[in-house]
Amino acid sequence: MTAVDIGVVLPRDLPAAEIVPFARRAEELGFGELWVVEDLGFHGGIAQAATVLAVTGRIRVGIGILPAGARSVAFTAMEFATLARLHPGRVVAGIGHGMPDWMRQAGAWPASPLTLFTEYARALTALLRGERVRVAGRYVRLDGVALESPPDVVPPVLAGVRGPKSLAVAGAELDGVILAEPAPAAYVAAARRFLPADARVVAFEHAAVHDDADTARALVRPRLDGVADPALSAHVESLPFAAELRALAGRASGTVAGALRPEWVDALTLAGPAPALRRRIGALGAAGATSVVLIPVAPDPPAALGSLAAVLPVSRG
Repeated sequence: MTAVDIGVVLPRDLPAAEIVPFARRAEELGFGELWVVEDLGFHGGIAQAATVLAVTGRIRVGIGILPAGARSVAFTAMEFATLARLHPGRVVAGIGHGMPDWMRQAGAWPASPLTLFTEYARALTALLRGERVRVAGRYVRLDGVALESPPDVVPPVLAGVRGPKSLAVAGAELDGVILAEPAPAAYVAAARRFLPADARVVAFEHAAVHDDADTARALVRPRLDGVADPALSAHVESLPFAAELRALAGRASGTVAGALRPEWVDALTLAGPAPALRRRIGALGAAGATSVVLIPVAPDPPAALGSLAAVLPVSRG
């Protein structure tokens, strides 16, 4: 199988008291990466990352993602640099537009998200490299700002984006992308075309491991209710069943998840027996993913970590 790093997402709704045990268990099981998320109303991305980095010793910690409109770029650079100096080589920084509805709720959605993102990406990476930044953009304005202690090991900065214009900015300004779920191989390959050969591509996937494929599919199906939403068109438009999926959504009076064919569920998630999932992870690697990150789908996500670890290479540890 094509070599890829395999990570796991720390669920956004995990109670705060369970964050440390979850992170320690993920590292103990041999996952290469642990990704924290920052969704409006849940846990803060920097606070989670700092906590799990402090209580683990090996696992890389990704932040997916900090919305550009929510924080001054100078202060975001300070946060990333501090984490990187404390834990060199273990931090992966993610930025993006954020979800429009949430950002509007928070009063932080810009008139031109692409302009903000472009200015932010350029300034952030320059600051992390130790440069003194002077810029007077539409959104980012810095008057000679520099980090007093830039990190010796500059963390990779990835973009959590999906549109072609934003992917192009990521390819020009950043170290790679984070592709939100669902991330089938065709979507990974399409996104990879916007990026240089050495860029990182992190693919998030809803995941459930069970020896009975139908049992695993039943767990992930509810997560696919919105798969026909136009906002996710980039995720599915390259798939051979995209037209059928759109037609199904047009006929459905409610959710579509229950009507998805088993092979469609397989293409859109990592659900099934471990050997089959290892093959599908290999296909994602062949399409251009450098990391595949599993989103636990189970009534008890911490308990599900053990089953998810069945997809890891035997030589892990």
